Amino acid sequence: MADYFRLRQIALCATDLDKVKADVPAIFGVKLAYEDPHVRKYGLVNALFPFGLSFLEVVAPVEDNTAAGRFMERSGGVGGYMAIFNCSDPLRRGAHAEAMGVPIAHPLDHDGFVGVQLHPRQCRAAMLEFDRTPGEEDLKGSYYPAGGDGWQHAIKTDVTQSLKAIVVESPDAEGLGRHWARLIEKDYVADADGGHIDVDMTQIRFAKAPAGTRETIRTLIVETVDPAGVLSRAAAKGYPVANGGFELGGVRFVPQA
Repeated sequence: MADYFRLRQIALCATDLDKVKADVPAIFGVKLAYEDPHVRKYGLVNALFPFGLSFLEVVAPVEDNTAAGRFMERSGGVGGYMAIFNCSDPLRRGAHAEAMGVPIAHPLDHDGFVGVQLHPRQCRAAMLEFDRTPGEEDLKGSYYPAGGDGWQHAIKTDVTQSLKAIVVESPDAEGLGRHWARLIEKDYVADADGGHIDVDMTQIRFAKAPAGTRETIRTLIVETVDPAGVLSRAAAKGYPVANGGFELGGVRFVPQA
């Protein structure tokens, strides 16, 4: 099996999942691929949308004292919840993280799907997950978080083509960037905007935030053939548009050609 490492999925939190399920397809021209019944045991409901061959997941608490609910309370509802990496060697990467002092919060082992979720406090900014689904080497193959197979019917790229990049903000952007680079074993590249890490599918960018603010996944940059149309539809749905983007699910979406 060839080695691979991809940032393939971003998870957000929301209070009104029904509104998200209506608004995300209307704004971005994507389709709902899957709602995972298994997350109900964690007091959550979710929805998964392919953005090209990457995924946007939105979870909503339906019980008190859930991890996602606590995240929303701590963050004030601002920021992305999880960054999920698909890779050929998730257990080795989990052991590497533990050796760095970043503990595993939740091991994952279901029907051949294996992975680790790392503790968000030591990750900083968001929870990171490393996982592997047998068959995911083919980007149109089986993918456990989307129910295995069957999600492929929801691929729709005439408007939205990919999740191009995420922007992680911190008062110590370079320190956070270098920490994530060590965690995921990729190079951190300093640049005029702060810095970035290149991984397959979705680039990770780091930007300076004001002193005293939380470290967080703040922006999702979406590749689309119709940035103006995305912004127009967002405005029509009641999302204020400013500086080329709008807020939804705790993050700022910026559509780019």
